[in-house]
Amino acid sequence: MTRTLYIDVDGVICPFGPEGTSGWGSGWQYSDAGLLPVAYARELVAGLNGIAALAGVRCVWLTSWEELAPQYLCPAINLDGQRWPFLTAARSGAGAGWWKLRAIQEDVETTSPDAVVRVDDQLAFEADAQAWVTFLGRRLLALSPDPRRGISPAELGQMRSFLEQPLF
Repeated sequence: MTRTLYIDVDGVICPFGPEGTSGWGSGWQYSDAGLLPVAYARELVAGLNGIAALAGVRCVWLTSWEELAPQYLCPAINLDGQRWPFLTAARSGAGAGWWKLRAIQEDVETTSPDAVVRVDDQLAFEADAQAWVTFLGRRLLALSPDPRRGISPAELGQMRSFLEQPLF
């Protein structure tokens, strides 16, 4: 039994232009990720570390950060994702459409997970990606967080519940 979490960075783990307190009840944390400063919620990082530690869960970076996420972001925010594989635009081949959709489709076809969680703030705006979500049905949980807030406590709870539930 394998379950895969595909996760983006910008607008998901690190919100765009956050202000005030996070949705986690604390202030935003700021760190230098080597290339640029990032904001994040410490509680979210702890929650993601907990999900990554679940038996049978494979976490995969699907972000324009590509190899920079494990290399720079993880140490900057204390996320245990340095060994997570990352998908790239180059590996997904040329063609029309969103490179992230092609990359996840190829990876799902290759690895055949029993369940998939996809988190990307752009999902709500990509018609082809939404069609693929519908095609996979109950096998896939797709979340498109508010890019100014990132993953909320409720969304993290949905992710964890979906990854822990018995298979259909």
